[in-house]
Amino acid sequence: MELISKRKEKAIYRDGDNAVKVFSEKFPKSDILNEALNQSRVEETGLPIPALKAVSVINGEWAITMEYVEGKTLAQIMDEDPANFDKYLEEFVDLQIEVQDKKAPLLNKLKDKMNRKISSLGSQLDATTRYELHTRLESMPKHNKVCHGDFNPSNIIIDNEGKPHIIDWSHATQGNAAADAARTYLLFALHRDKSVADKYLDIFCKKTDTARQYVQQWLPIVAASQLVKRIPGEEEFLKSWVDVVDY
Repeated sequence: MELISKRKEKAIYRDGDNAVKVFSEKFPKSDILNEALNQSRVEETGLPIPALKAVSVINGEWAITMEYVEGKTLAQIMDEDPANFDKYLEEFVDLQIEVQDKKAPLLNKLKDKMNRKISSLGSQLDATTRYELHTRLESMPKHNKVCHGDFNPSNIIIDNEGKPHIIDWSHATQGNAAADAARTYLLFALHRDKSVADKYLDIFCKKTDTARQYVQQWLPIVAASQLVKRIPGEEEFLKSWVDVVDY
């Protein structure tokens, strides 16, 4: 097998027509099985995603095998062709809207997942802040749209025919599309810059006829849920969003 990419607790290999994601022994088995279940449930919606082929154990480590897609990530394409960045961003939002137009009733509920994450932040956020976040979350409208949970250009592969394929469904839930947009906004602000994040949000709100303030109401909640990952260099940035009350 040919190594494609490697992260802290997972590695992705190419094996002929297959991509094999191999998890370290430390990775919770339940999370791996949930990711495979998410992918199979989303696959049934007809969205353009790699087909799930198998869940297995390879040399003592759990693995998910799926269809291999030859191509480049949208993030790579954006970086290689900055003159057309705005066009790619429009296409990116169109694809996100296509995802959110689908329903998968058996996916975990976004609100339940967010509540669990906020409750687990006792060492990072005080009780008053957690209470305010829980209260805001409960006040937000309940929807049941497919939410990717990590929708960013690195998770979209454009194949050699120019067709998109969405990968990494480990965080998928059903819930409010504005929450998923808020997460994408934060990812752009974290990994590119705020001007790109603002441009993304303008396009999303225009295409979906959504008030910008409505998405912004989700930002403290989504930022808090991202804190759970304890990614070095992110904590101060995310806490600054959690502290935002008025826009």
